[in-house]
Amino acid sequence: MKVSELIAELECYDGDAEVHMAYGAGDYWRTTLAPRVSRTFQGTVQKSEYHQTDRLYERDNDEPEDEDDEPVRQVVVIE
Repeated sequence: MKVSELIAELECYDGDAEVHMAYGAGDYWRTTLAPRVSRTFQGTVQKSEYHQTDRLYERDNDEPEDEDDEPVRQVVVIE
């Protein structure tokens, strides 16, 4: 989803409503957690082969780049 699409989606809601995000807890009962969004920021993500999804990317400046690494992207992160 792009920022412009998110803005368009949110326009139909009350501007004073709280914003929460939902995700599976991974527990036995398949609980869906919905914590309150606390902030947004611009971050860098890279695909994690292990998790099969994007992860926040924080490369140590001393760590050489590996040509086999997945490309990194600048995105807006909701936390």
